Amino acid sequence: MTDSRTTTAKFSIGQVVHHHLFGYRGVIVDIDPICMASDEWYESMARSRPPKDQPWYHLLVDGATHRTYVAERNISEELQAEPISHPELEDYFAGFAGGVYQLRERAQ
Repeated sequence: MTDSRTTTAKFSIGQVVHHHLFGYRGVIVDIDPICMASDEWYESMARSRPPKDQPWYHLLVDGATHRTYVAERNISEELQAEPISHPELEDYFAGFAGGVYQLRERAQ
């Protein structure tokens, strides 16, 4: 039996996306199936009140040094994805090809 609350992420780790509301680009480094932020964070930061029960993404923001936490409904795929600039890229990714970042293999 399938749980109707189960959600599937539309985007994947390493994918370059664009934020609709704030106009920045970023690369996905992690995905949560639902919003894992505190209620206080949500009330303070999620001004557009996106649904908490859909996927949320951790992004490295292009041209910045910070990360952001974004609801799926607020981002779209960059169809002509170009590399981004962020100091933490090498912590996560080994390279960029075909518009997507390849995950760095982690030591076991």
